Amino acid sequence: MSVLFINYPKCSTCINARKWLEEHNIEFISRHIVEDNPKKDELKKYVALSGLPVKKFFNTSGVLYREMKLKDRLATATEDEMFDILSSNGMLVKRPLVITEKGVLIGFKKDKWEEFFK
Repeated sequence: MSVLFINYPKCSTCINARKWLEEHNIEFISRHIVEDNPKKDELKKYVALSGLPVKKFFNTSGVLYREMKLKDRLATATEDEMFDILSSNGMLVKRPLVITEKGVLIGFKKDKWEEFFK
């Protein structure tokens, strides 16, 4: 299984997720979410593969999210507008993201990851 690990190297959650992948001998390709932010078309694929609404892909605890007052903006934004916003800056995307042909993981929850990689 091909695994793409999209992360922010300074993020403690991403560090723990990376460690978990390595401890479980899961090979992955690492991608820096700020230096190589997911593009709009990629995000659309990830959202479709995840089966989740696009709003779940926002890093709602991030400083930039609050500075941009996105909670209010997203309430009336179209899905296309949400993809435009998400693809504008990697810091707006919830992380880490794990992308495989089997599905998408958002954030790091050990029990969900263990079930996903069984």
